Amino acid sequence: MKQLIVRWIINSTALLVVAHLVSGVSLDNWMTVFAAAVVLGLLNAFLRPILIFLTLPVTVVTLGLFTLVINAFLFYLASMLVRGFHVAGFGQAFIAAFVFSIVSFLLSLFIGSNNSR
Repeated sequence: MKQLIVRWIINSTALLVVAHLVSGVSLDNWMTVFAAAVVLGLLNAFLRPILIFLTLPVTVVTLGLFTLVINAFLFYLASMLVRGFHVAGFGQAFIAAFVFSIVSFLLSLFIGSNNSR
């Protein structure tokens, strides 16, 4: 349970950083940040593996770079599902998903939860 909360806080923080760095991405309030982080987490947990499996030939041909497009699609989809989370277009979603991945990875390295417990 602790790891889930830590992951949620990391994703929420990464989403705030993305909203400040990427033009075309905005969040209305704090509740929107937390809701969008939950929706992004759920989409990445359940829909992303299915999309990666379905697009496996394209992903192999592009040496894995197509996963960036999948991440952008999921980011854009989350913005359509969460009221108050706005992404101007797919280009902004692509950049935002890339920045979100980097920021959440770096935060996980610095904060990281202890996996041995």
